Amino acid sequence: MGNFLGKTISKLTGNNLRDRFGPEWDSFSTFGVLIRMGIWWIRGFFVRMRFGSTKGLFLIGKRVTIRQASFIHVGKNFIAQDNCEINGLSQKGLVFGDKVTVGSYAIIRPTNLYGGEAGVGLKIGNNSSIGPYSYIGCSGYIEIGDNVMMSPRVSIYSENHNFSNPEIPMIEQGVTRSFVKIEDDCWIAANSVILAGVTIGKGSVIAAGSIVTKDVPLYSIVAGNPAKVIKSRTDKQS
Repeated sequence: MGNFLGKTISKLTGNNLRDRFGPEWDSFSTFGVLIRMGIWWIRGFFVRMRFGSTKGLFLIGKRVTIRQASFIHVGKNFIAQDNCEINGLSQKGLVFGDKVTVGSYAIIRPTNLYGGEAGVGLKIGNNSSIGPYSYIGCSGYIEIGDNVMMSPRVSIYSENHNFSNPEIPMIEQGVTRSFVKIEDDCWIAANSVILAGVTIGKGSVIAAGSIVTKDVPLYSIVAGNPAKVIKSRTDKQS
């Protein structure tokens, strides 16, 4: 990739991304990425004015749905990919750090679309992402740390439906709000489900398809339904 093209990418993003476009990237493919980024930047230019606050590069894909944007605050280099849905109405708002990506078709929903009590909200740290087709139900408070990788189709729920009284339809018994906390440097693999009241410790790996129902210790690898610790990343290699 030529020096001019590398400088252009760095200027657009505020980061040195020249190492992302190595020898296998021909000029046509690289310019295609830049054109797409340009289109997303233009779309973002008009959308960002509705947000509570924004910084730096702000890219919005096709058919992105943003509701109650004044409750949403984003850091530098925010990307909302095609067809995702972000609903902002919440008690603490939605707060995104720097270099956060919301994947295609992902849904972030703190509050029912048809009324009711506002949910609590969401905070995501720097250099973290919401995977494509994921669902983040932040009616209770969800906090995601820095450098958290989230694969496609991850579901996170911070509330539980009440069902203790068999004489009353469950739909009429309301919910109990709770929380979910994912600490720094975690990898949440595809199709995982994280339920309310769970803290995932720093540096942990949640294997694909896991159902996480209780706290995960620091630097653990968990798998299964319900998820159990199968290894610690701090164990010495044999």
